[in-house]
Amino acid sequence: MTEVYFAIPGNIEQQTGGYGYDRRLISELPSFGVNVKHIELPAGFPNPSPEECEAVAKRAAALPGESTLLIDGLAYGAFPKQLAEGIAQRIIALVHHPLALEAGLSEKRQNELVASERDALSLADHVIATSPSTKRIIIADYGVPEPHVTVAEPGTDPAQRATGTGTPMQLLCVGTITPRKGYDVLVEALEPLRDLDWRLTIAGPDDRDSETTAALRAQITAAGLHDRITLSGVVVPATLDRFYESADVFIMPSLYEGYGMALGEAMARGLPIICTTGGAAAETVPEGAAIKIAPGSSEFLTRALQNLLSDRKQRIRLADAAWEAGRKLPTWSETARRVAAVVMGLKA
Repeated sequence: MTEVYFAIPGNIEQQTGGYGYDRRLISELPSFGVNVKHIELPAGFPNPSPEECEAVAKRAAALPGESTLLIDGLAYGAFPKQLAEGIAQRIIALVHHPLALEAGLSEKRQNELVASERDALSLADHVIATSPSTKRIIIADYGVPEPHVTVAEPGTDPAQRATGTGTPMQLLCVGTITPRKGYDVLVEALEPLRDLDWRLTIAGPDDRDSETTAALRAQITAAGLHDRITLSGVVVPATLDRFYESADVFIMPSLYEGYGMALGEAMARGLPIICTTGGAAAETVPEGAAIKIAPGSSEFLTRALQNLLSDRKQRIRLADAAWEAGRKLPTWSETARRVAAVVMGLKA
């Protein structure tokens, strides 16, 4: 059996799409002849201290020189050039989305991350991107040759079709509270719609960016929507399934997505969707299965919400299209097969 060391920063049990992708690879790859040895890198990435970088260098030096390292891009894209150059093993970089595209970064930090990720990717033997959109960015903006990049989109588990609630209309968002997710834009968009009967649940970690979470709570209170918007934080899978089951509309107001795994989950349950065209989200959901709007516009989002909440026939059309699209999404076995082919040096 082929062996790969999978290096991931921090606690692998974190409830984000990227960590979920990593966990599924670890569980699925053995079925395709790849034995995975998980390496926990320091939690400071993508903003590591010199001491954390030194710890990574020592960890890599202790591995067999002929081995293969699969490194999550949350860490690898922030490797200083000297650190990346010092790794003797074969390197496969897993890029969920370029680090510099995270919202809320200063221009200086964005430039630093572009430079570090470009240098690191130039030293990788191969790059796995989680969407065609990310692949295009890696090639065009980071100079990675096209033959060195393989797309392995996240898989989606089959699910029962959602039944919804109807009264009040249940709106659902799933994702970590960070500036990139655009939840502040969503709250602003919902303010003019207080005459409609709706409730919103935002399910996802609320402890990754305490400043953003505090600002969002304050915004909700100031808008007088504290009794209509719930920040549920991290929930167990059974509770998340109930959220999807009872939802009437799924919303992803993100400024940018490397793929948007929650969109796949929403399609798998046949939910009508409103999403932005930020990054890969524009391509993850096919035309006809969602209302797509430009990211960052509360005015466009208000209009889309008003139309969908008021038009049952449109909700049904979108839901039917989402359900059909969801049945064609790649499985996690397909994702693992493509990654396994790269690890084994085969054509994915």
